[in-house]
Amino acid sequence: MRIIIATDAWHPQINGVVVTLTRTVHELERLGHQVRTITPDLFPNLACPWYQEIRLSLPSVESIIEDFQPDHIHIATEGPIGLSVRNVCNLFSYRFTTSYHTDFPSYVQEYLGVPRPVTYHFLRWFHQYAQRVMVATQTVRGDLEQHGFQRIVKWSRGVDVDLFRPRERPRGTPPVLVYVGRVAKEKNIAAFLDLPFPYAKRVVGGGPMLETYRQDYPGVEFTGPLQGERLVEKFTSADVFVFPSKTDTFGLVVLEALACGVPVAAYPTPGPLEVLSTPNLGACAEDLAAAVDRALSRGERSACRQQALKYSWGRCTEQFLGNLVAARG
Repeated sequence: MRIIIATDAWHPQINGVVVTLTRTVHELERLGHQVRTITPDLFPNLACPWYQEIRLSLPSVESIIEDFQPDHIHIATEGPIGLSVRNVCNLFSYRFTTSYHTDFPSYVQEYLGVPRPVTYHFLRWFHQYAQRVMVATQTVRGDLEQHGFQRIVKWSRGVDVDLFRPRERPRGTPPVLVYVGRVAKEKNIAAFLDLPFPYAKRVVGGGPMLETYRQDYPGVEFTGPLQGERLVEKFTSADVFVFPSKTDTFGLVVLEALACGVPVAAYPTPGPLEVLSTPNLGACAEDLAAAVDRALSRGERSACRQQALKYSWGRCTEQFLGNLVAARG
C-alpha cells in the first residue's frame, strides 16, 4: 500500500514521537509498503521561539499528496505540517487518521500560560474530521473522551529488545538511580533530582535545562544525550529507572528500561500505569520516593525483561495498519 505519514516532529529531534514514527516507517517498508513522509526538512523552517529544538515549517503539501496518490493518509502531529495536510484532505475529500502523542494542554499552559480548556478546544477542532484518532493508552483515551473527542482507537508502542537487553551488574555495588530523556522543564526532572536518597543519581539526555541542572546539582552525573550501546550501558548499570514526568502520554523510555531488566518508579501517569501491571516491574505512586523504595525492594529484572518482550515494534505496526482507513472512501 501507499501510505503518507505527516509529522512536525522529525529528525534531528530525539523524542518518543520521532522514535515511534521512525520505527513504524521502517516496519512498514519491511512489510513491503511504500511510505512517503511529509516532514519539516522538506520545507523552509525555523526554530520554535520557546523551544529551539522544535522546527516550525512553512509547508505546501498539495502537490506531494497528489503526486503520491496515497491509499492511506496519517497525520501524526498538530503543528503546521499536520494542519496543512488536514486542510488539503478536507478540501479534496481525502479520508485520514490522526494520532495524539503529546499532552499539549499541559505543555502550552506551562510555557505560554494558555489555559488547558483553550488548547483542548483547538485539539478537538483539529481531530474532529479524522476517521480515527490513535492513542497509546486507555488512560489517554478516557481523558480525551471526557473532553469530547470521538472515534478513538488504540495504537500502543514498542521497543527494540535486541538493542535494549540486560547486562550483568556487579553484586554488592551501591544503588544507582537513572533518568533517561529530555532535560526540559515539562519533564519534572527536579522531582527526581530532589529525591532524599544517598544513592548515586544519573541523568542521560540533552535539552534546554541541562546546563542549569548541572550547576544546581553538582553531585549528580549528567551524561548529555547518548544512543546505542552507550545508552544501554547507562540503563543496565542502574538499579531503578525513575520516570518523573507527569505529562507524557506514554514514555518509550519506560519500555527501554524494562527491556534492560531495570524496574521503574513513576508517578501514576498513563504509560507507567498501563505497562507496570505487576509489583515486580516497579511501582507507581504520588510519592515518588515511595515508588523508588518499592521498585528497589520488589523489582525483578527477569520479570521486567519478560514484560518488555510483549511490546515489539512489529506488533505495534500491525496495530497501526489495522487502524488506517482508505484515503478515497
